[in-house]
Order: sequence, then C-alpha cells, then structure tokens
Amino acid sequence: MTARVVDSHCHIWWDQFDADRDDVIERARAAGVDRMVVVGTTPETSREALDLAAGREGIFATAGLHPHDAALDSDDMRADLRALCERRDCVGVGETGLDWFKEWAPRASQLDAFRWHLELARELDKPVIIHSRDAHEETARLVGEVPGVRGVMHCFVMGPHELPPYLEAGLYISFSGIVTFKASHANREAARLCPEDRLLVETDAPFLAPVPHRGKRNEPAFCADTLRLVAEVRGVSPEHLAEVTSSNAERLFGLSS
Repeated sequence: MTARVVDSHCHIWWDQFDADRDDVIERARAAGVDRMVVVGTTPETSREALDLAAGREGIFATAGLHPHDAALDSDDMRADLRALCERRDCVGVGETGLDWFKEWAPRASQLDAFRWHLELARELDKPVIIHSRDAHEETARLVGEVPGVRGVMHCFVMGPHELPPYLEAGLYISFSGIVTFKASHANREAARLCPEDRLLVETDAPFLAPVPHRGKRNEPAFCADTLRLVAEVRGVSPEHLAEVTSSNAERLFGLSS
C-alpha cells in the first residue's frame, strides 16, 4: 500500500513499549502508518505523550483524564489538564468519556469529568476524544448538551443504529481492531455505513490488536490491517481509504502532512 495511514488513537507511552518504542515507530512507518496521535489518560501520561511527540516527526499528542481514572478528578487536576490542553503542541482533549462496563470510577465522577472535558474542548476549539462503553445513551445525551463541540468517538464498537446522534453532533467515528473480529457483524455494518468524510481508523495500542494479530500486543503498524478490512467492507481500495482517513484526521486534529 503506497498511501499513508494515520493511526488516530494509540498509547505508545505505555510501559509495554519501553523496550522497543523506537522500533515500534519505525515498524509503523514501514507499514505505511506515518502519523500517530498519542493519547494521554492522566496528567502524567499526557505529559509523557507530549514529551514523546516533541521532536518526533509525525507524532502528535493529546491530554485528558480517562473515565477509569475519573475518581481522581479535582480542581487541581483540572487546572493541570487545562494547562496541558492549552499548549500549542496538544492536538486534542482527552481521552475522556464514560465506561459503564468496567466502572472503575463512580458514574457520577465519570459524568462530571466528561462534561468538563466537553466544555473545555469547545472552549479551546480542539477535538475531544471520547471513550464510550455500555454507556451509549448517556454519552449521546451529554454530547448533545454541549453543541458545537468537535471530536471523535474513539474505538467505536457499536452498530449502525447507534451512529446517528454522534454524526448529527458533527463527530467523527474511529474504528479499531474490533471491527476485524469474527463476531463484530454490527460494527462492520457501522463501518460500511459511516459517511466517508467522518471515518477514521486507529489501533488503541497496546490494546485490541486486529486479526491476524489478535492476542498480541497491538502497535500502530497494525492500523494498516484494520484499514484494509474497513476498505473491503466498504468496497473501496485500501489506498483510497488511506487517503480519505488521513485527510479526515488532518482536518480534525490539525495535523501537518
């Protein structure tokens, strides 16, 4: 594949990459994945993401508080995250959102932190990166209560029936390795029907490696496998979809080419 791919969501600051991070980035580039959005999940990991992106061509970073860590939310933490999100080299706000599946933080804390991220993203005019698991109705409701916010439904695992409120809100939809799993019929249908100008692909590395790498540590190079599957489902060439999703990522995050 000659076209270049953007991995719109990965966590290569994770300690699983400490031993071979530079090799991981080089493998991604060799696979055609020439740009990566490295997403922070706490103030500490957001700094790691920003430090990782500094001086590395094609690496971009975001800052936020993951819903798993929402119990840590405080005025001081919000001040810290705001300062990180205001930086010119920070291309997005999040990862934020709601997770009713694991529910590692109280729902009230997740809801409060999510709303704060949405409002901050709108204020700064930066895209918000949204995690939603088993919390579709609440996620859609909160997004709808902050009109004008830009952003992406990261690792979209739902089906076509859940797409409308996010598309109506102007959000992008990012598909991960889950779309390649055998049982992900509804998710593949959502990938088929998602408007071309709202479509992104991602790895969520080190999690959710796509087929044929399922069960292994995920890494940005594998984004090309997810893109090929989505292209097949949509009846287009991988090269076409790479151009489309790269253009979409550039537009959403303000990435340099």
